[in-house]
Amino acid sequence: MHRVTLLPGDGIGPEVAAAAQRIIAATGVRIEWEEVKAEPVTDRRQERYLQEEWLESIRRNRVALKGPMATPVAHGHRSLNVALRQTLELYANLRPVRNLPGVKTRFDNVDLVIVRENTEDLYSGLEHTVVPGVVEGLKIVTEKASLRIARFAFEYARRHGRRRICAIHKANIMKLADGLFLTCCRRVAQEYPDIEYSELIVDNACMQLVIKPESFDMLLLQNLFGDIVSDLCAGLVGGLGVVPGANLGDEYAVFEAVHGTAPDIAGKNQANPTAITLSATLMLEHLGESGAAAVIRSALAAIYQDGRRLTRDFAGTASTTEFTDTVVAAVEKAAAARQVGA
Repeated sequence: MHRVTLLPGDGIGPEVAAAAQRIIAATGVRIEWEEVKAEPVTDRRQERYLQEEWLESIRRNRVALKGPMATPVAHGHRSLNVALRQTLELYANLRPVRNLPGVKTRFDNVDLVIVRENTEDLYSGLEHTVVPGVVEGLKIVTEKASLRIARFAFEYARRHGRRRICAIHKANIMKLADGLFLTCCRRVAQEYPDIEYSELIVDNACMQLVIKPESFDMLLLQNLFGDIVSDLCAGLVGGLGVVPGANLGDEYAVFEAVHGTAPDIAGKNQANPTAITLSATLMLEHLGESGAAAVIRSALAAIYQDGRRLTRDFAGTASTTEFTDTVVAAVEKAAAARQVGA
């Protein structure tokens, strides 16, 4: 039995989180969920945007599954996602990006892993008005965080059979900040001679990604560039609705859907739960349940390949419930077959 915090989130979050729970249960893995709901977006205040109940639950259980949470644009409270990562020292953002069978895109051989530093850079939130009409924002880059994220990436590559890491930067312009990041990446790379290391300026990397994404294996980035490039890479395989996300630290792990809250379809039983379900497979692997994770991925691949029971974002007609029913049935069948084979 595993105990996991559930943060359903805003908008479509509760619907897709409930779907993921059903799909996980179908594998036979037993999870005791501690659900902690968020205040409605309109009730959040700048001084208490991050609820202590979330932090207490995650610290208690050490693992969480999280739905999307809304962040006001140009006003209001800080990003809840960023605040959670910084408060819990979830310094590594992991985004595997792979083609799903049956999802037609411009590219057929995308298999990338994006590793993004998660706690500093421009997302440190250090900005102020110097004089009216002039705002200053600080980009924070430290040796400690840069070495830490580089080592995480190289260790991940070695454990998962990845052979190449490309550090993405803008050190031609930000010679000190991005220069420090590159210096740290190079230091760590020397400790892993079995992993090929290279570097690309971020604008060139974006161009190469939309020309020949199959030439990349792993990308290692700072916070802002990592946020932008990981969404770009999601677009190569069908969008944020079909890619998972994980935020990992030395003590805690939060697995999340990386798409938005889609308030226009919230409560209409139309949302696609694929992203949070794939994030849940990363969570299951983290919990030592790799077999269950593989069963879910295989079931999703088969359903997308078949194409008859997809949600509206993939030109289907299935509701959230109908899509989830289809995945649950496939997972239960595969799980039963595994038990017979064992």
